[in-house]
Amino acid sequence: MENTEYTSMEQALASAPHQEGSTRLGDSWLLGFDTETTGTRPGKDGIVSASLVLRDPTKGYAGDVVATWIVNPHRHISKGASRVNGFTDEQLATEGMEPELATEQMAGFIARAQDKRIPLLAYNAPFDVQMLDGDIAHWCAESVKPLSEGDLLVVDPLVLDREISHRSGRRTLGLTSEYYGVIPHGNFHNATADTVAAVDLIKPMTTLFPQVARITMDSLMDWQRQAQAKWREQFNQHLISQGRRPVTDSWL
Repeated sequence: MENTEYTSMEQALASAPHQEGSTRLGDSWLLGFDTETTGTRPGKDGIVSASLVLRDPTKGYAGDVVATWIVNPHRHISKGASRVNGFTDEQLATEGMEPELATEQMAGFIARAQDKRIPLLAYNAPFDVQMLDGDIAHWCAESVKPLSEGDLLVVDPLVLDREISHRSGRRTLGLTSEYYGVIPHGNFHNATADTVAAVDLIKPMTTLFPQVARITMDSLMDWQRQAQAKWREQFNQHLISQGRRPVTDSWL
């Protein structure tokens, strides 16, 4: 990654406004985040690529500021993960940044956005937050505070979608983007393309659904926690009816 990406992100975050609690989601700046990893186990698997996309709501996609990372995780990437994201152990060892530096940079940018009440946006946010927290604990626990230890302000389009769209079937980022008419900029399972697609979901969601348009920075986390709890209860009823074990995990 070119250092100009870091500089541009630093400058953009420095000039971004400090948002009020009354700022509505549709009018909010957003810091999109997505990771590709060696596997799915936070703390045991690690990040191999990541993207942050800062979105100014007045400019949209054309004004996005992007920072990307390819990381040498110093861990084996599983065959399944490699098939999905295209990375190999050899490529990551050759092209990847050292994880201490990459992790500190990602966490630093997120912290600066949080200081201005610019929410972190990720599709299925717990996964990306937990993966970054796992790398923080593994590589730089003494210098970087885990995201989950603070009052993290997050937007999760998957949680929003489950509350407002009662369609059946899978809710992958690709299928959800198609449902809302979001045209991807690049291929899915590329961290930047996935990040932009997730950020792009907010405009149709806040345009089509007044209950989403009314969400403010002050109400954002409680709204999503209540929505997730409602979905989990309904999903567990379905699992139990099929003789399967209910899920017990909470949302951030």
